[in-house]
Amino acid sequence: MDDSSASYIHLVHHLIEECLVFNMSREECMEALSKHANIKPVITSTVWKELEKENKEFFEAYARKNAERGTVMETRERIEKILANSTTIRNTK
Repeated sequence: MDDSSASYIHLVHHLIEECLVFNMSREECMEALSKHANIKPVITSTVWKELEKENKEFFEAYARKNAERGTVMETRERIEKILANSTTIRNTK
């Protein structure tokens, strides 16, 4: 691998770490890097998978945390809908 390829992979690695700070999934990260950094999703996915291999425990914990966050957000959305519906019903009476 030449220096420019190594530098590019290092850049993608760094950008993935930034995505992790914002609790993005691999798919969200691939989309963001494609849109904002013009990095092909296959490159992001490949580097992400290599990082997962090298840091298995971290990514397992990260996946659990994001799954829990998703559940909390879904619950919050359901509560907001229930409250909005009850307010609407109350206002129509």
